[in-house]
Amino acid sequence: TMTASGHPATFLEETRCAQRADGTAAVLAIGTANPVNCVRQDEYADWHFRVTRSDHLATLKAKMKRICERSGVKKRHFHHTEEMIGGHPEFLDRAVPSLGARLGLATDAVQELAAAAAARAIAEWGRPVAEITHLVVSTNCVAGAPGIDLSMAALLGLRRAVHRTMLYLHGCSAGSVALRFAKDLAENNRGSRVLVICSEVVLLGFRAPDEAQLDALVATTLFGDGAGAAIVGAGPTSPAERPVFHMVSASQVMLPGTEHAVGLHLSERGIDFRMSVELPTLVRDSIEQCLADGLAPLGLASGGWNGLFWAAHPGGRAILDSYEAALGLEPGKLAASRRVLSEYGNMLGATIFFVLDEMRRCRRGGDEEQREDCEWGVMLVLGPGLTIETMVLHAAGCRDED
Repeated sequence: TMTASGHPATFLEETRCAQRADGTAAVLAIGTANPVNCVRQDEYADWHFRVTRSDHLATLKAKMKRICERSGVKKRHFHHTEEMIGGHPEFLDRAVPSLGARLGLATDAVQELAAAAAARAIAEWGRPVAEITHLVVSTNCVAGAPGIDLSMAALLGLRRAVHRTMLYLHGCSAGSVALRFAKDLAENNRGSRVLVICSEVVLLGFRAPDEAQLDALVATTLFGDGAGAAIVGAGPTSPAERPVFHMVSASQVMLPGTEHAVGLHLSERGIDFRMSVELPTLVRDSIEQCLADGLAPLGLASGGWNGLFWAAHPGGRAILDSYEAALGLEPGKLAASRRVLSEYGNMLGATIFFVLDEMRRCRRGGDEEQREDCEWGVMLVLGPGLTIETMVLHAAGCRDED
């Protein structure tokens, strides 16, 4: 056995090989959670304008109703209720600082949702929580150190030596960034099991409608609350573990000159979400080349985009339409994303866990029209910047799996 007293180069190489996993990272379990409070989309405009005491803005309310009708969303879940907003008039007055109060309420909600999603993922995984070696928590909705990663570790009963990482303010790509990081952790730490959690509540961005903030009005009709979690591991699996998707490769591309297109700005009044009306056009004009560049080295781009399954983050109905138009996708290829959008809205970074869970359901059966049989696929998410996050996935259990 080589030791440090031997040849340094040989020792370093053997140490590196011993520390790294032998296989590709895989999603081993998925869990999701939502608040109980639910608002139907066809009732949302009336609810929102009543809660924010804005019924006198009849023209703006009519505009929101039209946006809701075209959104592709049927219902959304929220931690905040009419009673909660009524108890915090500062949330409705842009001139009054409200960040501290918002963070106080959001932190408890984010932790509660995160714990519920993580518990479901751990239960599905089927192994003791003491075997979790790394914890990655991502959110757009809380701030502070120590962060909720520390409270999650204690609440879930993780071992004191668990490696914790906290990620903040990655927008809709918060979940995909966390999964990409988990892939690297799992593949570079032999025997590791990474618990990934992304939990989001939109209370930080809730406010009264404003004619001068139409992009905020659109965001208000799309965003909802939820949390997603996954267990990620590489190398040999135990008999209790059932890989769902192998995480083959990941890439991130920022489109130059698009910094204005999508953004989050934290201030004394909470979070302002910026979504340019140009976003669907920017996506339609650039997405195919970005995907071709990322998939070409694997030989997957030549077979046509319909030969892959698609786990696309549903940023909104217009974004999904842009994917379909740019890539020539067949009807049904984005069915999982559209169903998640319909049932939950856009839950920022947590949404991709719901899409992966729905894609798994589609692969296991369900309606014949919804079944997805492709072995290779792409997880696709847009983030602030405009940043395009992709991950090539291979469905576990397929006939060409080693």
